[in-house]
Amino acid sequence: MKRLVIALLLARVFSTMNAQVESIITCPGEDCATQVNVSWAAMEEGTCVEYALASWPEALSYARPSCENQCFTFDSISSKRPNGENFIETPVFIKCGATLSGLTPGTDYLYRIIRDDGTPASEVYSFRTAPAAGQEWSCCIISDFHNYTPLPGRTRAAMDMLGQVEKYDSSIDWVLHLGDVCAWGGSWSFWVDLYKHPYFSKYMWAGLNGNHDNMSRGYEKCTSDFFRDANYVPRNGYKGQEGVCYHFRYGNAMFVMLNNEEMRDSTGFDTAAQWLRKVVTDARRGSNPPRYVIVCEHYQWFNGVNGKTSQYGRWSKIFDELGVDLALSGNNHIYARTGCLYDGKETDGTRGTVYVQTPSADDERGQDMDSVLTYNQDLIKYRFTEGGKTVGALNMKVNDRRISLTLLDRNGNELDTVEVKAK
Repeated sequence: MKRLVIALLLARVFSTMNAQVESIITCPGEDCATQVNVSWAAMEEGTCVEYALASWPEALSYARPSCENQCFTFDSISSKRPNGENFIETPVFIKCGATLSGLTPGTDYLYRIIRDDGTPASEVYSFRTAPAAGQEWSCCIISDFHNYTPLPGRTRAAMDMLGQVEKYDSSIDWVLHLGDVCAWGGSWSFWVDLYKHPYFSKYMWAGLNGNHDNMSRGYEKCTSDFFRDANYVPRNGYKGQEGVCYHFRYGNAMFVMLNNEEMRDSTGFDTAAQWLRKVVTDARRGSNPPRYVIVCEHYQWFNGVNGKTSQYGRWSKIFDELGVDLALSGNNHIYARTGCLYDGKETDGTRGTVYVQTPSADDERGQDMDSVLTYNQDLIKYRFTEGGKTVGALNMKVNDRRISLTLLDRNGNELDTVEVKAK
C-alpha cells in the first residue's frame, strides 16, 4: 500500500522542472537503517535535499550537500548521441552529494532537490530504509546492461527484467547492481539517460564499478572517477578508492564493494585484500556484528563457458579466513553458482561461501556456454545463458535464518534457487 501511495505522489505532486539539476540517484549510506546518500549534478551552486516521510509534504527536513565540487571528470570525452552521431561531451557541473541521517528504520521516504530559495529543482524521488535488526528484507540483483543511448533496447530489457522481479516479489526494498550499467562510463550523457528511468527514482541503488563503467569510448580514458562522480556512496574505502570501494550495512548484512580495476596487479590486489580483512574483522568485533558478510566485485568467480577458475582462485582462501557468507559478481554474462564452499570443497552449508555470478540483462551482449563443464564440475551447480540475447536477474530475500537467492528469466520464471545458511 505504501508503494502505491508513493507511486501516486511521484505521478502527480511535481512535474519536471527547468532546472538545473540532473543525474539524481539514491545511494546507500553507511548504515541504511538510518542513512542514505543522494547524488546529483547541479549547473549552479545552492541546491539541497528536501525530504520527508511518505506522508509528504508533512514534517519536511533538509540536507545540505556534504560534497559540492566543480566536476570536470567527463569534460572533452568522445561519445555518441542517441542518433549515432559522434560528438565531444563537454559537461562541467557542480557535483553534489548529501547524506540523509537520523532516518527511521523500515520506513518509506520521499525527497526532491530544491534551490536555496525553496523552489523545486527536480521531481520527487523515493526510497525505503533498511529494517530494524531481525526483520526480513529483499532486493533485486542485476548487472551488465551496458546503457548506450544509440541502442535504448538494452536498458529497456533490463528495466523490464526488474519489473519481472517486482512481480515475483512485490516487496523488494532496493536494487543491487554488480557493474557495467553503462557502455562507456566516461560518457556523461549515458549516466544522465540511465538515471531518468523510473526505477532509479523509486529505489535506492547500491552498485560497484565495472570495466565498462571505468572506460570512455575506445578506452581513450580509463578511471574509476567516472563511477565516483556519477554516484555518492560512503567514503569509507581505502586510500585512493574513497567513493568507489566502500562498505555498508543493510539490515542484518554487511556488504563490501570492491573495484576490480584497481586489482589488476598483485600490489593492487594485496591492498584491497588488506582493506577487506580490516573492515570485516572490525565489523565482526563491533558491538553489532552482522549476521551475514556479502562481498561483491564485478569480475566473475568462474568462466561460465567452461567452468574454468577465475576470481575464485584469488579470493577463496581469504573468504574462508574471514567467514564470508556470500560472494556476488557479474561480468561474464553467464549465470553460474556454486554450493557452499570451504577449502575448495562443498560443505553442508554450516561453513563456507556460496559464489554467484549474474547473467547479462541487456538482451544483446550475452554469450554461449559449453554444454558440459570442462572444469570445476564438482563446484558449479547451475549455469544459465540464452546465448547472445540473454536477460536475467535475481531476487534475494534475507532473514536471520537464511539468505535465499532465486534466478529469474525474462518472463519471471524461476530457474535456480540457492540458500545461504546463517552460521
